[in-house]
Amino acid sequence: MVFLKGKTSPLPVKDGVSPNCLYLPKGDWGTVFDYFLERFPHLSHDQVNHRFKNNEVVSACGEVLAKNSKYKAEQHIYFYRELNQEASLPFEEKIVYQDENILVADKPHFLPVAPTGNYLHHTLLVRLRRRLKNDSLELCHRLDRETAGLVLLTKKPELRAQYHKLFSERQIKKNYHALVKLNEINFPVIRESRLVKGEPFFRMKEVLGEPNSKTIIELIEHRVGSSLLKLTPITGKKHQLRVHLAALNIPIVNDVFYPDLQQQVTEDYSSPLQLLAKSLDFIDPISSKSQHFESTFCL
Repeated sequence: MVFLKGKTSPLPVKDGVSPNCLYLPKGDWGTVFDYFLERFPHLSHDQVNHRFKNNEVVSACGEVLAKNSKYKAEQHIYFYRELNQEASLPFEEKIVYQDENILVADKPHFLPVAPTGNYLHHTLLVRLRRRLKNDSLELCHRLDRETAGLVLLTKKPELRAQYHKLFSERQIKKNYHALVKLNEINFPVIRESRLVKGEPFFRMKEVLGEPNSKTIIELIEHRVGSSLLKLTPITGKKHQLRVHLAALNIPIVNDVFYPDLQQQVTEDYSSPLQLLAKSLDFIDPISSKSQHFESTFCL
């Protein structure tokens, strides 16, 4: 399920949640309803029927699809995603700054930035849309669920591309703080490597080849049994900071992905990943004002 870049959904935002877009592959399903039942085996017949009965499954052109609508491959349809049960998260986001164009939020550990997996309403984007009664709020970038810190959002759809460009063209400076075990490394360190998808699918790994990732690592202070580091990512690869520190044999405290994947039966809220998106610096593309924001969280 994806959102199509540059496409406008025929369904509006509902209770802070944007509709999902689903591509229909080639196949011999008789109806769209039949495909839904097979595509989402965790949903009961009644749950799928409820979506169609309420006219909440539509084609890309806005045509309402009925339970008996014929299956047409290689098209996109839109619908609202629902969860049978969503656990609440006992953490609250903070609003660091807002004006008529943007909002800067401070995301706590464990809170996803957008709907994914088992999280829908308890996500930063949906919470803020409902809190501010503004369904036009959009994310300009992403932050891992395990990472806390600053997230930039736009308040007007027509402005998102200009602010997103700050990230895609590296016109924004991001600093992170990370807590690692006490070490004898001589800082600063510049880590450059080639990152590719690893195993399982949600992990990354370093391989030989031309570097596509770069991080500047500096020491802030030594603490009892640990060191607080300042990380400046020059590139923005997935899990870049976590992989780079693990490769230097100084993995981030409480990282259950790197260097080795740790099996967890239940999530331990008392041991968050000690990684924080601490600051954002950029020239506002609308006002030309120099902007600097600091997270209110500390490690």
